[in-house]
Amino acid sequence: MRKAAHEGVALSRRSILMAAVASLAVPRTGGAQDGWPPVFEADRSQFTVVRPRAMMPQLRLQDLHGRDAIVTAKPGRITLVNFWATWCAACKLDLPMLASLAGSRPDHLDIVAICTDTKDLRKIRAFLGGLAVQNLACYADSYGAAAEASAAVFSLVGMPITYLVGMGGRIEGYVAGAPDWLSPAGARLLQFYREQG
Repeated sequence: MRKAAHEGVALSRRSILMAAVASLAVPRTGGAQDGWPPVFEADRSQFTVVRPRAMMPQLRLQDLHGRDAIVTAKPGRITLVNFWATWCAACKLDLPMLASLAGSRPDHLDIVAICTDTKDLRKIRAFLGGLAVQNLACYADSYGAAAEASAAVFSLVGMPITYLVGMGGRIEGYVAGAPDWLSPAGARLLQFYREQG
């Protein structure tokens, strides 16, 4: 009888601990609470905050015309750094969405799309040719800078993946998949980071 009572207490403590852990895992709803950004989801993924917040490194890339470019976060602006590949079906949805966002909300927002799977500019241009991406700054990782940065600060946990760099140049978080950046939830997320300054 004593053993059964003791097991009941242990089970009760275990249940309490499990409930506490589960409550931490429940995504927050509504607006930003306690300094956390609002929920923003894509497919089976949602915006994930990263800590510690590393500074976005300078990336030496090549534009689609073969010109070298140094890409970095600009102070006072949000930067979305998108990693995509020519084999990626979801990228065909994601890149036009980002291009629409770039065309509709130029205020305090820069968007950089980096091809990760090939340095062949003709192949990249052919992939992008059928997509509506005229407003999007697309680059090839010709010098391996993005690959090096992905090992250090931009973990490529899915494809496509977009990292949000805050107005102070620090990497705040990421979302994998093809989210609707033009949705109210997308607008709330960008506004949240604008207000963080």
